[in-house]
Amino acid sequence: MTHKVLVLGAGYAGLVAAKRLARQVRGDEVSVTLVTAFPDFVERPRLHQLATGQAIERVPVARYLRKTSVGLVVGSVVGIDLGKRTVTTVPDGESRVMPYDTLVYALGSNIDVAGVPGVATHAWSLVGTDVAAQVCARLRVLARRKGRVAVCGGGLTGIEIAAEVAECFPALQVTLVSGARPGAWLSPKAQAYLTRTFGALGVTVRTGARVQEVHADELALDDGDRVPFDLCLWAGGFRVPALARVSGLAVTSQDRARVDGTLESVSHPGVYVIGDAAAVTGAWGSELAMGCRSGGFTGPTAADVIAARLTGREPRRFRYRYVHECISLGRRHGLIQFLNADQSPKPVVLTGRKAIAYKNATLNGAKTLFRHPGPALVRRRHLTSETGMAHTGRAQA
Repeated sequence: MTHKVLVLGAGYAGLVAAKRLARQVRGDEVSVTLVTAFPDFVERPRLHQLATGQAIERVPVARYLRKTSVGLVVGSVVGIDLGKRTVTTVPDGESRVMPYDTLVYALGSNIDVAGVPGVATHAWSLVGTDVAAQVCARLRVLARRKGRVAVCGGGLTGIEIAAEVAECFPALQVTLVSGARPGAWLSPKAQAYLTRTFGALGVTVRTGARVQEVHADELALDDGDRVPFDLCLWAGGFRVPALARVSGLAVTSQDRARVDGTLESVSHPGVYVIGDAAAVTGAWGSELAMGCRSGGFTGPTAADVIAARLTGREPRRFRYRYVHECISLGRRHGLIQFLNADQSPKPVVLTGRKAIAYKNATLNGAKTLFRHPGPALVRRRHLTSETGMAHTGRAQA
């Protein structure tokens, strides 16, 4: 009987996990199916470029799966029954129940639009290509009348959006609103470069107060001040879907699933959680920071762990260390902050166009991994009856 593996989510973690696992098991013994709500893979770190009128690459997920044994289902995941080991999807508007023996949950994260009143109604968040295209059209109209753009959030996303908009539309008045200083976690040298670049681009930085509510044409701050805008772009942090918690997986207060060192759920054996959806503990602390720079590394480990357990071998535990922060500040300025293993900043930074080239190479490296997920030496091992049955039993526990 074929052992069924479902991988939910075709982002930086899920796509690699599905392909790498399929390379290590026999297709007649283990079926691997990738489920994604989106037929195309689009680099989320480049959506701010799309929002300012630049072209970015969209690659059909099916193209990445060519010449593999991985099946593809395009549809939204609307339910998981951990007891019956089934996943309910909605492909083509019709509900479909899919059984599994091993589940890989890689549904990622998205911008949190529920934490502050008015965000969902009056602000725009770059959550996909359609929204980015709509934002681009609005920016072009506003630029003709020198409109005001408020960008909310001093993290990587907010910093990149503010710089890109200011560079591409110099007629706009761009204000970055953040409770803390943007890039406060960076080294002094990196912070100084960020400040100079914002100054050169004409970005006004408003710090020291948090957004309390978003109205139709202004931000209400918790210090009583108001920031008027014609367009509000929200980048106030990320949150994972509630599906893991609703399904019954053990999660943190932020709904990230709790996993052990092999990325397996601590509450439901046979369920692996990777990417932003997982709270992975280690030398870095209780959780990895969200983003493709960290979450993408969990995909190969999960694939290797599952392959090892299904074929009677001892799996290796997840290992990771922080290396860098890659920040684009438009197309002429960039900032690479090199990091210590604990995510603290080193005094070493790379700036300017060299930093842009470095970031582009990093993002392109991820796409290379999609095409060649490894391992380099392919050995498709047999699923042993003992380990196969044990693993299925573990999933039922």
